Amino acid sequence: MNQTINPPPGFDEASGLRQKSRAAGMDPDYWYAVEEVRNVKPGSVVEVIFWKRSIALYRTADGEFHAVENRCAHRQLKLSLGQVEGCRLVCGYHGWEYDEQGRVVGIPDLFGRKELPEISIRRYPVQVRYGLVWLFPGNPELAEQRRIPDIPEIEGRDRWACVPITFTCTAHHSMIIDNVSDFSHAYLHRKYRPFDGATLTRCETEGDDVHLAYDTQVGRGPISGLFVDHGRLNTNHIELCYQYPYQWSNTDDEIKHWLFVLPIDERTTRTFFLFYFKSLKIPLLPVRIPRFAMTAVMKVSNRLLIGPLLDEDRVAVEAEQLGYERHWDAPSIEVNPVVSAFQRVTVRKWQECLAREAESGNAAA
Repeated sequence: MNQTINPPPGFDEASGLRQKSRAAGMDPDYWYAVEEVRNVKPGSVVEVIFWKRSIALYRTADGEFHAVENRCAHRQLKLSLGQVEGCRLVCGYHGWEYDEQGRVVGIPDLFGRKELPEISIRRYPVQVRYGLVWLFPGNPELAEQRRIPDIPEIEGRDRWACVPITFTCTAHHSMIIDNVSDFSHAYLHRKYRPFDGATLTRCETEGDDVHLAYDTQVGRGPISGLFVDHGRLNTNHIELCYQYPYQWSNTDDEIKHWLFVLPIDERTTRTFFLFYFKSLKIPLLPVRIPRFAMTAVMKVSNRLLIGPLLDEDRVAVEAEQLGYERHWDAPSIEVNPVVSAFQRVTVRKWQECLAREAESGNAAA
């Protein structure tokens, strides 16, 4: 994590802020979504990466999730190249076995030694929620204090329909946060029209959160507009928040989403979108789609509407990443103040993280 985020000398304040934000990692002392539950079958192991740190996420035969450093203490091979046997993660090279605490609990050949050596690797706290697997890559003593965001609408018996959308984007995580909450890019989505005519009515930073709101026409596209009951809902206003390190939006308490980003490195980010609706209506009829059918509708919507819409954003931010790498020294010109607000929080949180790491290193020395 030892990384400078200072821009070259002579940059104006806005350009310097952009430079710092595009180099920043994310504070590991939060819960991060790392994978969809459905993608990790019982008895399998996968590699996940949090800011250049490789972690082996595995699921035991009984369905429990665990995570450890992705290296065997013996020869440093990635444990994600091994396999899961029962409740143990086994290195594919010499068959060393690890338990859920990261301790070596089995070595096939001890060459005459009577007892196993006391060897362990780091383990990471894991939770499962909203169909996602979450890791806490930071100080494990803080894992109980920090919470995964509560989304009561998609839990419990009367939960709203929600089907996660996940993809990896070749762009820095700050570009994705900028994109999702900066409604000045309506032109990009002129085909689907998820919002039109956005006027910023609030931009306020409170601690680590940036609250914003727009007066805008939500869900007026040629397809999406057929499913939204504009006569019943106020879809002319939307509230959003960059609730570091997460992002959410709310339209009239009935159309909502959360975005969880997993920073992999300076130019790679995995995104987990949760869109959920209290109800949708049957096109051309003033009748709501039955609750039992909403999940099936969401699956179709993700494939035919929301997915292609997000793909437009993905293409744009990946192009922005390439443009930034080629023209990193170009002046920063932003018309929407929310972007600078996001970047200031991102930079400050990363600087605080680096300061903690330096202080911890000095204390250890």
